[in-house]
Amino acid sequence: MTFNFNMQAGKRRAKTTTMAEGEELIELRFRIYDGIDIAHGTYEASMTVSTLKQRIIAEWPQGKTVTPKSIHDLKLIHAGKVLENNKTLADSRITVGDLPLGVITMHVVVQPSKAKQKTEKSKQEMQKLNPCGCIIL
Repeated sequence: MTFNFNMQAGKRRAKTTTMAEGEELIELRFRIYDGIDIAHGTYEASMTVSTLKQRIIAEWPQGKTVTPKSIHDLKLIHAGKVLENNKTLADSRITVGDLPLGVITMHVVVQPSKAKQKTEKSKQEMQKLNPCGCIIL
């Protein structure tokens, strides 16, 4: 294994490890809502965000008041952007800032499905309460 830093468009790329087969690995950790880091490890650049979310759910700490039930309850945020489930880490262009040793910290936001459904339902209720509409001719 070798460790290297790739330069691209003036930004330092994440600390990567190249395996014998040529697969690139990225060192990541995930910070949850209370500031605890979980699932610290090395991940393949070809791994999809949805697979990564499954691992985060599997390693979620016991006894937390907020616990995700599915990958749709989680949002991964890196560099101010929400990562899309169908993209790989390489597609998401994971870069590292000024962190020592090139470890990337991603933020994990838990948004349970029930909260999403309530929001959609409240929009429908608001439309029923305000049935007025304007028509400009």
